[in-house]
Amino acid sequence: MLFNPPNFLVLDEPTNHLDLATKEMLVDALKDFEGSMIFVSHDRMFLRGLGSRVLELGAKSGTGPPSHCYPGSYVEYVQKLGHEAPGIYS
Repeated sequence: MLFNPPNFLVLDEPTNHLDLATKEMLVDALKDFEGSMIFVSHDRMFLRGLGSRVLELGAKSGTGPPSHCYPGSYVEYVQKLGHEAPGIYS
């Protein structure tokens, strides 16, 4: 990996089990990453620090809203919806 570094990262809940200082270091390191990345996270600090687009997936049952891609940051996503991502308190 060091000889031929990746240009695409897939991260699944990368901040689970990290303390606050380590989370901040991870966000700073990933901001310097020159490739593309896709990640799944429920960590709002992580989303605010890195997200440049939000993909909201539809409900499993098919009765909820369809999947939708929001261009812009997580902060813009929250402003557009007027609330945090669904599912956090329900």
